[in-house]
Amino acid sequence: MAMHVPKPPGFQQMMKEGSRMFQGLEEAVIRNIGACKQLAETVQTAYGPIGMNKMVINHLGKLFVTNDAATIIRELDVEHPAAKMMILGSQMQEQEVGDGTNFVIILAGALLEQAEALIRMGLTPNEIAEGYEKALEKALEILPNLVCQTVEDVQDSAVITKAITAAIMSKQYGNESFLTPLITEACVSILPDKKTTFNVDNVRVSKILGGSLYQSQVVQGMVFKRQVEGDITRVEKAKIAVYTCPIDSVQTETKGTVLIQSSKELIDFSRGEENMLEKEIAAIAAAGVKVIVSGGKIGDLCLHYLNKYGIMGVRLQSKFDIRRLCKAINATALPRLTPPSAEEVGYADHIYTDEFGDTAVVIFRQDEKESRIATIIVRGATDNFLDDIERAIDDGINNFKVLSRDGRLVPGAGAVEVELARQINQFADKCPGLDQYAIQRFAQALETFPRILSDNAGLKTTETVADLLAAHQEGKATTGICVDDQGGLIDAVESGVVDLFAAKYWGMKYATAAACTVLRVDQIIMAKRAGGPKPRDAGAQDADDD
Repeated sequence: MAMHVPKPPGFQQMMKEGSRMFQGLEEAVIRNIGACKQLAETVQTAYGPIGMNKMVINHLGKLFVTNDAATIIRELDVEHPAAKMMILGSQMQEQEVGDGTNFVIILAGALLEQAEALIRMGLTPNEIAEGYEKALEKALEILPNLVCQTVEDVQDSAVITKAITAAIMSKQYGNESFLTPLITEACVSILPDKKTTFNVDNVRVSKILGGSLYQSQVVQGMVFKRQVEGDITRVEKAKIAVYTCPIDSVQTETKGTVLIQSSKELIDFSRGEENMLEKEIAAIAAAGVKVIVSGGKIGDLCLHYLNKYGIMGVRLQSKFDIRRLCKAINATALPRLTPPSAEEVGYADHIYTDEFGDTAVVIFRQDEKESRIATIIVRGATDNFLDDIERAIDDGINNFKVLSRDGRLVPGAGAVEVELARQINQFADKCPGLDQYAIQRFAQALETFPRILSDNAGLKTTETVADLLAAHQEGKATTGICVDDQGGLIDAVESGVVDLFAAKYWGMKYATAAACTVLRVDQIIMAKRAGGPKPRDAGAQDADDD
């Protein structure tokens, strides 16, 4: 008879064998804080315009070289539950603002680091969380008073360029003077005069390997990395018919048998099929259509008739590309090869093929001022470089989207964080009870941002931050850190270094919520992992896999 081994008393005896539990301050709270601090330390060296890049290889074996925190944390398969809380906060920031993910992780990590010191002093995690929430409330009350300028007209390219330069600078320092006007041109050109919601998806990025970044350009319309079918390569002021079906002889819906008894009957049968196909193409040409876009293959015989009637044929394999093209040219995609009505036909001023390096493209360009979709063609030497430029453009477009909803801007370069810290410190001195310690630590957490900026830029951090704090005590609320070679302090507003009000507002909210959630955890209970075979190792995937 097998000997019965008793389970240890307490919570463990209720759980399956192999489960784990951590509880108490040291085991649960401090352990969680340690994991979150590690994550924050990983991404804080990538903060600011002179942040370092990270080389990340994801589970599919794809390589990323970037300083974009959103990409880094998305591709890292983080398992620790507390670190995941911070990542969820940063993902919410990405959805809400589209920028400032690093801000959320660094602030949440700094808040938890300060909380660890308070826990060791004897404060309970609940008291700290309550103090943080009070400090956040005060910070959100102060923030509107720090607004330095407001973008009233999002159609004004010069104002928009100044407003989003700092966001591009943080991703592509040195290239911002070229990239920012490109992004502004693309965004302003597709924004209708009437006040409507700006759709980020309407600015496309087409990455073409080769050449220099300074050969990048904006096209009003769509660009596809494909070649045309047939002989016609350029059409002006054309009506366009879009089909989701293949352009070929139509298959019958039911199977049938044709009995052919002589060669004449065979010839007549083939000719009948050809005549029917020619009639269909002729009817489409009679509707004024000069370009046919197909979601399937274009048959050889159809190609012959397209050339005969002077119609350009373009094949797109992605159904998403067909949808976007329909939106850009104002067409309706037809499921069968039938002549389109006037409402179903799209229009473009120029459809032509072009070559960038050795890549052939088909361009659907609109001349009119108001195009519904714009494409930024990005050139560069390596795939990683093109991906990084695309991420910078994505941030710029998201900044434009936020400005179209809320045009308020606050001083950048660490100025707004230090000014908030100064005012929150004054507020803490007036607060009774133990809350004031947590409120003071909230202010200290905000002061980590100028330190990180200074460290990453290779400046003398202690002197620079001390000078910055002294300047803010004298009432210079817009003073920030200069990350150029000479270092020192600058007036952030005069230098054009401004941040989105919304990015700071939501960033502080999400970071504080994540930190308070982690602090309020006193037990970690991990069930036994489910069994099953391990997933097999995937090899190198294609370039479009994210």
